[in-house]
Amino acid sequence: MEKAPINWVNMLLFSITPALAITLVPAYGFLVGYDSYEWLLFFLLMGFCGMSITAGYHRLWSHKTYKAHPVLRLIFAIGGAMALQNDVFHWASDHRRHHQHVDNNERDPYSAGRGFWFSHIGWILRDYPSSKEDFSNIKDLMRDPILVWQHKHYLSLVLATNIGIPALLGALHGDILAGLLLSGLLRLVLSQHVTYFINSLAHMWGNQPYSDEHSARDNSLLALITYGEGYHNYHHTFQWDYRNGVRWWHYDPTKWAIRLFSLIGLTHDLKRCSPAQIEKARLEQQYRSLSLRCEVLNIPEKWRVRLEQEYEQLLHTLQQWSEHRQAWYEARGRQLQETLTHWDLQQLRDRYKQVQYQLKLQRRRWQQLARNLAAPTPALA
Repeated sequence: MEKAPINWVNMLLFSITPALAITLVPAYGFLVGYDSYEWLLFFLLMGFCGMSITAGYHRLWSHKTYKAHPVLRLIFAIGGAMALQNDVFHWASDHRRHHQHVDNNERDPYSAGRGFWFSHIGWILRDYPSSKEDFSNIKDLMRDPILVWQHKHYLSLVLATNIGIPALLGALHGDILAGLLLSGLLRLVLSQHVTYFINSLAHMWGNQPYSDEHSARDNSLLALITYGEGYHNYHHTFQWDYRNGVRWWHYDPTKWAIRLFSLIGLTHDLKRCSPAQIEKARLEQQYRSLSLRCEVLNIPEKWRVRLEQEYEQLLHTLQQWSEHRQAWYEARGRQLQETLTHWDLQQLRDRYKQVQYQLKLQRRRWQQLARNLAAPTPALA
């Protein structure tokens, strides 16, 4: 089979910059050295570029999980150009096709089904048909004047942010070359490959608590270096949610930043998946996995029947809990409080708490059954 033609601009860029980074950066560090100011700038610009991609390119423009003030959109557009991962039009168009045709080797621009190298960077180095420019899926973005401006002046922005800003910051401290090497070159190479890990490793390493209908995986370790994007199974299952890490302990600085910006009026209309939807997805995934295990291990029929019964009961209670929860929270609103008596409110609250407790008990039974069935030697006596 004939290989796709090489994209020589990208091939040279992604060959020369890493080669220079692994030679010039340590050489200058050994001969001259870098001080704390220069390392601080490096980490700040790494974060600026990374958050511009995750909060801007990804969650704002590709998925429209929230809305942002023009000032913030402008900042993200500049930071995205500094990350040198193409303009928003190209990036978002590719990413929307990735979600629409995930794991389809012919239509997903960076399908993980074609291997780590392809999904990480190989898809950029050659002009594959799956990456052909097609802006038909981003007509909404093409109406944004800030993105039109970025698209028109992308090359100028790339040069100004990747050479001009590091050189200026270095000059202010008396060492232009150190600024160019750390804040320019090393930051550029590392920030690019951190993002590409989301396309490659996040589809190959981790678990799938919400869905196995796609290759995306949750990986808390990967989330540490990708600004929260490591919770990728959740993201592919609920891509309209502005969060990737939904638990309070999940490391998702992108989520925290978007939420913080909402408190000062820079973001609004943050979209969230309901707790019931999340719980239902987890439950369905566990049920499919346990059902398959029962078949493979030829577990007695009575346990399969019990598994199905517990599953159906838990689904039913979960639905009841969701309805009562919504009714209770609506009743606490100012408008409904004016039409409901204190006794009515108390009844709503009691029913909600009762179903919540019932759901808690059924979850415990389900978890115990799941542990028994998932054990190396199922304890089913």
